[in-house]
Amino acid sequence: MAKESIVLAGVTGFQWDEGNSEKNRRRHQVSQTEAEQVFFNRPLVVAPDPQHSSEEIRHFALGRSNAGRHLTIVFTRRGERLRVVSARPMSARERRVYAEAESA
Repeated sequence: MAKESIVLAGVTGFQWDEGNSEKNRRRHQVSQTEAEQVFFNRPLVVAPDPQHSSEEIRHFALGRSNAGRHLTIVFTRRGERLRVVSARPMSARERRVYAEAESA
């Protein structure tokens, strides 16, 4: 797991692609606002996503929205902004990883 403070250091906001935003809302019922909330709630588990990082460095975050939904957010850094690539409910495996972080 990546150290979240290193990955998120200096971030001042979010950058959204309308296509990704619409896809997240349509396929997974996750709004931009709900996806952004994950980064402000704890615990937050951040790890590199090398399997999907051929052109740019990607990470994923496991966290909770303000409504308590357990979400996985795939993102990349664009300067001082986080660009959300995808946002969806956690898989069963991701929920187990997140539960370990919650109990730590």
